[in-house]
Amino acid sequence: MKGDKSNCNNRDKPDDEDKGAASRRSGKNTRGGGAGEGEAQTAFLVGLQRHGQEPAEAAALLGELRELVANLAVPIAGSVVVRLREDSPRLLVGSGKAVELAAEARAVGANLLVFDDELSAAQQRNWERDTGLRVIDRQEVILDIFAARASTREAVLQVRLAQLEHQLPRLKHLWSHLDRQRGGGSTQRDAGEKQIEMDQRLIRERIAKVRAELDDVIRRRATQRKQRRRVPVPSAAIVGYTNAGKSSLLNALTGAGVYAADKLFATLDPVTRRLTLPGGRTLLLTDTVGFVRRLPHRLVEAFKATLEEAVRTDFLIHVVDLSSPEHETHWRTTREVLTEIGAADKPILTVFNKTDACADDAPKFAARAQHPDAQFVSAKTGAGLSGLLAILEERATAGRESASLLIPHDRHDFLGELHTAGAVLSERHTAEGVVVEALLPPRLQAAAAAFATQKKSAGKGTRRRQRAR
Repeated sequence: MKGDKSNCNNRDKPDDEDKGAASRRSGKNTRGGGAGEGEAQTAFLVGLQRHGQEPAEAAALLGELRELVANLAVPIAGSVVVRLREDSPRLLVGSGKAVELAAEARAVGANLLVFDDELSAAQQRNWERDTGLRVIDRQEVILDIFAARASTREAVLQVRLAQLEHQLPRLKHLWSHLDRQRGGGSTQRDAGEKQIEMDQRLIRERIAKVRAELDDVIRRRATQRKQRRRVPVPSAAIVGYTNAGKSSLLNALTGAGVYAADKLFATLDPVTRRLTLPGGRTLLLTDTVGFVRRLPHRLVEAFKATLEEAVRTDFLIHVVDLSSPEHETHWRTTREVLTEIGAADKPILTVFNKTDACADDAPKFAARAQHPDAQFVSAKTGAGLSGLLAILEERATAGRESASLLIPHDRHDFLGELHTAGAVLSERHTAEGVVVEALLPPRLQAAAAAFATQKKSAGKGTRRRQRAR
């Protein structure tokens, strides 16, 4: 049935919220350098064009960083793309270029430098010490966005774990009191434990606690998954680049009413809804977190439990934003992440969304040449959805057998199993028993053979219909 909820959202968050992320969102500085305590932040973005990289690609990545920072409600005073021949181990860029960037940022009133690349803890510390500006990288921006928007217990814990692991090597420049030492007690002969050692130990303890909580959530999810698999309803996961319209497609197909907006990472938590297909069958659709280029590896690791839902579905629906000039790059990025989480071998249906946002048919023609089996839809206008539903029905019935059964009146238990599995297409009561037209999942095919009057493969029927067309 449309809109039937299959997930449980628990919005309770861990008590030990990340101070760095919380203070950044409130405009406060916790590092003791750059912007003063409580001073509002204004960002200056630094993109990098490495040797062999096209200028257009570097510009597109910088534009994506601009969208990410805008999601944190931080004003952006300016941006620049730096051509980088080789990485500097101390500052990533050369010392002369670093002086220029700091001066350019101050000239436009910025007190926060945001790099569109990953900075090591040492590089981040060197930048802040040399310039007096606050410095973060793309990874930290994405972590802050995830922290602000995660709502289910599992997502909150996964983000929290990634934040703590990101924070641990950066303790040396997070706080101004790290040179203090705790005095030795009566049984201690040394100077005592340094404050930084105390903070590192506390963070390691928090990491262990979060991992334990996350393991408990994962165990409960595995139990729920086993219960769902007792009822073999076909399932599919919607995957794709962030802002490709995955949630909008879920809403258009199921009437789910989940939050969808034209911005990066509008939704993070997996949502599962039931889709009633044209033939009356049921398909479980799961909307997953969006992917992005240069996604922090910690987040990929942390979200493997959530993305595991994609691995365990019958097939994937890969949604691509056709209106984006970067749609082929987005397609490749998603496939790379799917490979990393072990889902690349799943049957994948490519769906190009937002056809209504294209000025002409040229992007469609080009995409069809690259992906001849893809579907083209608009979740906003509904264009192409009927064709997509027909394809989903074919995918959902793959591996199932169409059969005519005569079930005696004393075997209504088996009839109940067929209904539970969503396998009954029609039924008619007679004196001999119940005549049923069914689409049998593999686990019921052997038991149903005793009641069969005639049967045929659903796959063969599909192929005959395709030849007729």
